[in-house]
Amino acid sequence: MHARTDGWTPRTLERLGGWCVRRPWRVLTAWLLVAVALVGGVAAFGRPVDNDVALPGSDAQVARDLSERGGGPASSGQVVVRVDAGRLDEPDRRAALERTAAALAEVEHVTRVDGVDARAGTLSPDGRTGYLTVRLDVPAREVDKALSRSVLDAAQPARDAGVETVPGGALATAAERGGSHTAEAVGLLVAAVVLLFAFGGLVAAAVPLVTALFTLGCALATVGLAGHLVSVPSVAGNLATMIGLGVGIDYALFLITRYRALRAAGTPADEALVAAMGTAGAAVVFAGGTVVIALGGLAVAGVPILGTLGWTAGLVVVVAVLGAVTLLPALLAVLGPRLDALPLRLRRRAGDGGTGWARQAERVTRRPWRWALLAGALLAVLAAPAATLTLGQLDAGDDPPGSATRTSFDLLAEGFGPGVNGPLNVVAAVDPPAAGTADPRFVELTRELAATPGVASVAPVRLVDGGRVATASVQPDTGPSDPATAALVADLRDVRVDGVQVYVGGATATRADLADRVRDRMPWVIAVVVGLSTVLLYVAFRAPVVAVKAAVMNLVSIGAAYGVLTAVFSWGWGVELTGLSGPVPVESYVPMMLFALLFGLSMDYEVFLLSAVQEAWRATGDNRAAVRYGLAGTGRVITSAALIMVTVFAGFVLHTDPVIKMFGLGMAVAVAVDATVVRGLLVPATMALLGRANWWHPGRRRRPAPEPDRTEALAGLSSNSQPPVV
Repeated sequence: MHARTDGWTPRTLERLGGWCVRRPWRVLTAWLLVAVALVGGVAAFGRPVDNDVALPGSDAQVARDLSERGGGPASSGQVVVRVDAGRLDEPDRRAALERTAAALAEVEHVTRVDGVDARAGTLSPDGRTGYLTVRLDVPAREVDKALSRSVLDAAQPARDAGVETVPGGALATAAERGGSHTAEAVGLLVAAVVLLFAFGGLVAAAVPLVTALFTLGCALATVGLAGHLVSVPSVAGNLATMIGLGVGIDYALFLITRYRALRAAGTPADEALVAAMGTAGAAVVFAGGTVVIALGGLAVAGVPILGTLGWTAGLVVVVAVLGAVTLLPALLAVLGPRLDALPLRLRRRAGDGGTGWARQAERVTRRPWRWALLAGALLAVLAAPAATLTLGQLDAGDDPPGSATRTSFDLLAEGFGPGVNGPLNVVAAVDPPAAGTADPRFVELTRELAATPGVASVAPVRLVDGGRVATASVQPDTGPSDPATAALVADLRDVRVDGVQVYVGGATATRADLADRVRDRMPWVIAVVVGLSTVLLYVAFRAPVVAVKAAVMNLVSIGAAYGVLTAVFSWGWGVELTGLSGPVPVESYVPMMLFALLFGLSMDYEVFLLSAVQEAWRATGDNRAAVRYGLAGTGRVITSAALIMVTVFAGFVLHTDPVIKMFGLGMAVAVAVDATVVRGLLVPATMALLGRANWWHPGRRRRPAPEPDRTEALAGLSSNSQPPVV
C-alpha cells in the first residue's frame, strides 16, 4: 500500500532515519557507551528491590506512620529453627541457639538478635519450632542474597546441634532473589524460530533479537539504578522483561519487513531505510505511544505500586521505540546486503503470505452477521468466568515448594498457627498521652482486641512517641491470604475505647486496603485509558466510528483474559500445569495492571490492520474490498508478531512467582485472542456491517471519490507496507 508521508511524524522519522543511515557507526557507538555506563552502574551499585507496599491515605498507612514515630530498625528478618524430635529449649540445644545468636550479632549490618524464648512467644507450644529475629541497619530493598547467605552461614552452631535452620522474612525473600531465567530462554527460543520462518535467514532473524536484547538491557539497568532512589518491587523487573522482549522484537519485525519489501521492489538500500522509517517507523512510534498512554492512565489509581509498575514498563517501551528508530536503522545500514546472508529457504513464495487471510476475509465479509455472532459467542464463553473474579492477596504459602520463603512460611504456620505469618499491627493514637502500659485504656483495648472473633493472641502493648502512640501485635486465627483475615482487619478497626483511636496496619492490612482501593478506582482507570486511546485513534484515522470500535474490540480481548485468569487461578482449572499446587487468589493489583498493558498492546495490531484498511478505502471507496485487502495484506506479518509476543508471554508462566504467572498467562491469552478471534473474525465482520459509516466524519463526505479502476487501485498497493498513522 502506498504510505502517507505528509504528516509531521513521518517526515521527522525520515530525517532521523537519514541521519542514522549516514552516520551508523556514531549511532552504534553512542548506544554502546550508554549500555556500558548503565550496566557498569548496576554492577557497581547493584539493583535493589523493595516489595514493601505503601498506600497513602489508607488506614494501614496511618497506622504505619504512627508506629514509625518510635524509630526502630531499618528492617528485620528471621532465622527459623526446628527439630524433628525433642525440644529446642533442652540444655544442649539452648546453648547452641545462644551461640548462634552471638554469631549472628557479629554479621555485618546486624544490629541486634532476639533469641528463641517461650516468654517472648518465639518458641512454639510443642517446643519443636522457633525463630530468632535478626534486626538490620539497612532497608529491606538493600537486603541482598549475600547478606542472607552470611546470616545463614552464621547459624552453623545450631546446625551442628542437629537443628534445621531456614531464613525467613526479608532474608528468605533475598535468598530467592535472581533465580532461573527459564521463562526468558523459552520465549527467546520460540521467537527465534518464528523469525526464521518469517525472514528465511539467520542474519535477518538475529537482528530483531539483538536489538530487543540490547535495548532491554539498557532499560532494565535504568530501572535497577532507579531502585536506589525509589521503591521498585521485584515484580517490576520481570514485567519489564516480559514487555521489553515482546515489543522490542515486534517493532523490529515490522520495520525490517517494510525495509525488505521496499528493497524487493527495487528501491536502493539507503532510500528504502529512510522510507521504512517514514512508514513503519511512524506506526511503531504510534504503537509505542498507545502503550505508554495506557500505562499513564494508572496514575488515577492512587496506588504507588501500580504507578511504579506503570513507569517501569513504560520506560521499557520508550527505550524499545528509541532502539527501533535509531539503533535498528544504523545496524541495517552497516549490514547492507548482508542482512539476507545465510538463507535457510524457509519462506514461501512472495505473494503467498496473505492467501489464507485473504480467503478468511472473503468468507467473513460475505456473511458478516454469522461470523460476528460466532466470534461474540466464543468471546462470551471465554469472558464468562470473570463475573466471579474476586481480588485477594498471595502469601509465601503460594510460593513453589522447597523455596526458602515457602519453607519458612510452612514451618512457622505448623508451629505457631497460620496467623503467625501475617500479624496485624494495631496502632492506637492516645489522647491524652499515657504514662505507662498499665494505663486502664490499654487494659480495655487488649481485652476488646482479644475478644474479637478470629483473634488467636494479642501481644503486650508497647508505647512510642512519649506515650502518645501505643502498638500491639495481633495474631489472627487464619493465614494472610484467607478472606477471613481481611474481614478481621475491618472488625478490629471497629473497636472503640475512650481516649484511643484505633488503626490497623501491617502487610496484610495494607494489601486488604489495596484491594479495596483497586476495586474503587478501576472504573476511573478504565474511563481514562479508553478515553485517551480513543482520542488518539481519532486523531490518527479522523474517523470517530473506527476509533470507538477499536477501543471496544480491545475491551473484548481483555475480558477474555480476565475470564481465563479466573478459571485457572481462582477455580483451579489446570492450575497444576502452571507449576502451582492448587488454586490461589488473583493478586488485587493484577487486573488493573493487565488492563493498562493489554489495552495498549492490543491497540498495536488494531492500528496496523486499520491503517491498511483505511488506505485501501481511500484508494477504492469500497468498504468491503478495503476490509478484505487490509486483512489479507497485514495477515502474515501481524500473525508472526503476535505469535512472538504470545510465546514470550507464555514462557513466563514457567516463572516461580505466581504473580508473574498471572501476568504471563493473561497477556498471552489476550494477545492470542486479539490476533485470531478479534482481528480475524470480529473486526472485519463489524466493519463489513457498518459499511461506509466506518469512515464517517462530521463535516466530511461519507465516501471519498473512488479510483477509476478499483482493481487497478488495489493492485498498486504493496501488501507488506506499514503505513504511518499519525
